[in-house]
Amino acid sequence: MTSEQRQLRQTLVFLRTSFEAIQHSIAGRLDDPLPCWLDTAMLAMLARELGRCGQEAKPLFSAPAVEQIQIASRQCELLLKQCPGVLNSAVCYRQLAAIMLPLTSAIGQIDTPAKRRWPWQRA
Repeated sequence: MTSEQRQLRQTLVFLRTSFEAIQHSIAGRLDDPLPCWLDTAMLAMLARELGRCGQEAKPLFSAPAVEQIQIASRQCELLLKQCPGVLNSAVCYRQLAAIMLPLTSAIGQIDTPAKRRWPWQRA
């Protein structure tokens, strides 16, 4: 795995973790019928980063992995168009899951970095 691939994979893991953290912050309000008020500035930043990753992944990863990243990006754009205040907490929670599922799939399709060994270590 090249350094570019490793960097992009780490960014995808960061994005996945960020969406998961947002989802966990909503979990306590799932029964709340009021609209979900996400921080749209943060969501816009994550959407831009996810879109950038989708573009940079094209020459670096397999077509199925790139497709999963692009699906996640489209789901994020959809969520951003509906924020703030259009979705209730339960729908927002499910929409975040719709972003994380393809991200998780893409990360799983990308080769994990080989464990580094020092010259004096045995195989």
